[in-house]
Amino acid sequence: MAFDFSGKRVVVAGGSRGIGRAIALGFAAAGADVSICARGAATLDATAAELAAHGHRVHAAPCDLADATSVAGYIAAAAADLGGIDVLVNNASGFGMGDNEAGWAAGLSVDVMAMVRASHAALPSLLPNASIIHISSISGFTPSTRAPAYAAVKAMMMSYTRSQAAMLAPKGVRVNCIAPGSIEFPGGVWDQRKQAGDALYDRTLKGIPFGRMGTAEEIAEVALFLASNHARWMTGQILAVDGGQMLGAA
Repeated sequence: MAFDFSGKRVVVAGGSRGIGRAIALGFAAAGADVSICARGAATLDATAAELAAHGHRVHAAPCDLADATSVAGYIAAAAADLGGIDVLVNNASGFGMGDNEAGWAAGLSVDVMAMVRASHAALPSLLPNASIIHISSISGFTPSTRAPAYAAVKAMMMSYTRSQAAMLAPKGVRVNCIAPGSIEFPGGVWDQRKQAGDALYDRTLKGIPFGRMGTAEEIAEVALFLASNHARWMTGQILAVDGGQMLGAA
């Protein structure tokens, strides 16, 4: 399926590495003007250069997605630079794992509130037939004793997706959510576990029927589909993209 986003304006919050980078590059390759943000200047600049190679407008700015003022400022700047927003992708995660103050604070401030704040900030700039896509995790479907805070905030993202979809449908805005399984990319969490010889990596791999981790590009392709006209009658949906990982855990 070929996608054409020529003339469309896409904002990817948390778009400098991993899944966010793949999504941003996917849209740029399909003709879109793209804005990305991140905390790290090095990866932000490198990804911006990759995006620019596609020949379309690129906006990149540092942003602390845990900070409300920073989120509002970034979205406003991205919308002004691009001339509006057709697609907003909320991709960032604080990776708060433990059932403690630090774990909950990280997850609530980045996974949940960055999603809410970016969406609210983008609303005045959303163009007709706009699409919002949240990146959650299959962890949100099941309880977790290893990462209870992470699982809970991902479930909150799924719930908010449905509520937000219902609220924004009268405005012509679609809202959907992707729940990736275990995705491996250089420097990512699963790559780090693999390099460290963490037994959890092998246990998780054995639970995936296809026998491999997913790639960031496989999530990006679903994001492009959800933002495209091919998915024009889809809203409030949570799509698990996991290679059957949840089947393996059954």
